[in-house]
Amino acid sequence: MKIIIISATEFEFNPSISKIKSSKKYDISFVVTGVGMLATAVRLSRIIYKHKPDLIIQAGIAGCFDINIKLGETVVVKNEFLGDMGVEENNIWKDLFDMKLKDDSSDTYDSPNDSKAIYIKGSIPNKHINYFNPTNLTTVNAITVNQITTQQIRINQLIEKYNPTIESMEGAALHFAGNYFDIPYLQIRSISNYIGERDKSKWRIKEAIENLNIELEKLVTQLTKS
Repeated sequence: MKIIIISATEFEFNPSISKIKSSKKYDISFVVTGVGMLATAVRLSRIIYKHKPDLIIQAGIAGCFDINIKLGETVVVKNEFLGDMGVEENNIWKDLFDMKLKDDSSDTYDSPNDSKAIYIKGSIPNKHINYFNPTNLTTVNAITVNQITTQQIRINQLIEKYNPTIESMEGAALHFAGNYFDIPYLQIRSISNYIGERDKSKWRIKEAIENLNIELEKLVTQLTKS
């Protein structure tokens, strides 16, 4: 089994590199994809074409909309939404689905497996999450954005539209590529800050990375113990 662990930056999975090793049955490697959807999508396409992995794990930190979730907690993403692809009209956010520029079947016609829809009800769902979440991390909805959300009016729009728990800049690229190529994947994220909080003294990046790697190591151990 070939498992590829990806992160936007090396510091996110660096603590696990020396601890998670390949074996005779499991070939495990780490790849930095770069920050953002564009870099991640291109890098992922090359990884999939060249290495044909059996499982891709994306490990990273994220901002959180829900102040009831503790900073440093690690979650796994079930549904991803494109959080800033669309238009704002009269203070109302409309995404590609609202604009009728995309529907749930529009990205299946040329995919390797035409029976597999990439989108379901506007989200990009992880259909393999139950099988590849042996440590039972809390499942959440997420949005992926190109611009980190800071303004309260925008925060309110996103919560009303998508009911997201976390926000990242790469998650949708993983979900889209995984569904398109029909490759199992898992996106795990640890909470480093609350959305809208720009006082970085209140962020917990160090703790989030520590907990992220603890959960990553647990996850890989469970997946490879057989």
